Amino acid sequence: MTELSIVTVIQARTGSTRLPEKVLLDICGKPLLLRMVERVQLSRFAGRVVVATSTKPEDDIIEKLCRKNDISCFRGHPTDLLDRHYQAGLKYLAEAVVKIPSDCPLIDPKVIDKVISFYLDNIREYDFVSNLHPATYPDGNDVEIISFHKLKIAWEHATKEYEREHTTPHFWENPDKFAIGNVKWETGQNFSASHRWTIDYEEDYQFIKRVYEELYHYNPAFELSDILNLLDKKPEIEEINKKYQGRYWYENHLEELKNIDEFKKQMNKES
Repeated sequence: MTELSIVTVIQARTGSTRLPEKVLLDICGKPLLLRMVERVQLSRFAGRVVVATSTKPEDDIIEKLCRKNDISCFRGHPTDLLDRHYQAGLKYLAEAVVKIPSDCPLIDPKVIDKVISFYLDNIREYDFVSNLHPATYPDGNDVEIISFHKLKIAWEHATKEYEREHTTPHFWENPDKFAIGNVKWETGQNFSASHRWTIDYEEDYQFIKRVYEELYHYNPAFELSDILNLLDKKPEIEEINKKYQGRYWYENHLEELKNIDEFKKQMNKES
């Protein structure tokens, strides 16, 4: 496997419109963001883990939280996430940048490793690798890794607002310019629309909080399979946020995303 300087960026802010300050909500005695970082740091291949927040005064609390817990923190553009990821990678001398959003506190470190190791094993073949095109893992296991050289190209050439805001659309909307790879769930199943493990709404928080309360104290490194087993035993937990299953960020950008019809097909098709 190729050795590389990898920087894993967890983008975080306090200004979520649907659930304000969600990254600071309590999960088993600590802010959700710290639980999120804790899980990402369990990855063998994540390299330096950096929380990237905005320069807005309201996000000072995130920088303070990181400093107090010895977590690398980068502050950048409030809405241009492509710039924020590029500048963070530049500061920490990345050869590849991993993008993981802060709304995935149940992410399985082994899933992170699968995506990164696939990229490293095929580094001459791909510029961008994710587990999202098409998505098959339960929603909330989002991992994307990009060659820093290609990230710089996207940073220089991406002009659309949503390309800047969401960091990676310039890659998967231009497969003629970038070599794109995807990691599918090895089970052959597709739980991307049926299992919602991300946080945007109060019900999502209650679901995630309950999963942690059930599993964390027995095994802080609980895995995807542990969550699935829990939901089989206690299906009432899955009911907590069931009404939001199949909801994705891109629903607010339907008119902007030129390839949205194909993208929606990919996000929901079976492996």
